[in-house]
Amino acid sequence: GGGRPDTARPKRYHGSVTLDQTRIGRDAGQISEEVVVHLTSLLGADVKITLDIEAKIPGGVPENVRRTVTENSRSLNFDDSGFEEE
Repeated sequence: GGGRPDTARPKRYHGSVTLDQTRIGRDAGQISEEVVVHLTSLLGADVKITLDIEAKIPGGVPENVRRTVTENSRSLNFDDSGFEEE
């Protein structure tokens, strides 16, 4: 038989995907149902999901938007966030 022993099975998975900014909820839900649930169902699986946001604003970010995004990022427990002047 050509069966592979357990030791030959892959031990890690990684994936990166760009979500449609107008359908983040739908896309994230679909990824959860079609990928994440299969990984988390495996015995002993340690699955970490990270959402990265990169925004380029040619005209600059107004102070009120900067303040709101900064406060919301903090209250949502972002590991890292910030604005740059380039």
